[in-house]
Amino acid sequence: MSDDQTRVQEFFTARAADWDSRFPDDGPAYAAAVAELGLRPGDRVLDAGCGTGRALRPLRAAVGPSGVVLGADLTPAMLREAVRAGRDRDGALLLSDVAALPLRSHSLDAVFGAGLISHLPSPAENLRELARVVRPGGVLALFHPIGRAALAARHGRPLTPDDLRAESNLRPLLAGSGWRLTSYVDEDSRFLALAVRED
Repeated sequence: MSDDQTRVQEFFTARAADWDSRFPDDGPAYAAAVAELGLRPGDRVLDAGCGTGRALRPLRAAVGPSGVVLGADLTPAMLREAVRAGRDRDGALLLSDVAALPLRSHSLDAVFGAGLISHLPSPAENLRELARVVRPGGVLALFHPIGRAALAARHGRPLTPDDLRAESNLRPLLAGSGWRLTSYVDEDSRFLALAVRED
């Protein structure tokens, strides 16, 4: 395992047990972001870096019983918390790095990534891997339940121009990774960037 993977696992393992209790009011924000994906019954969707699986229930509701919902995370402790919360009933959980997904090319209709991009060790490469598993015309949602400025303030940091989630940085990063940014919202109450998988 790479040093980057080890750091991510250590960070989230230490926080897994109380992750949901630290953010108890995020449910409606997750549901609203999932709604913007435009999923249809029968669609196949991945929650990349699913953590404790907070997006799995709204994803399952969107694709219905005939759809496929997968949650992939690198940290076993986060997946254990997802199971403890019963979220494995809404989607199959995979212990997997988003840098090397055990999925066929073009096998998904959409990817949802909450808080994902700031934890990607090689963002361009990792976004290309997400593009690999999504069919042309499929959708990617990069989401956070609070905006960039609010998140920086929460962590006691200034908002810097090199933030990957800044539109001026994210648009070319996505374009170079097989995605076209179609919608960008950065408010105190949420961050949501939607992109379409290019042909």
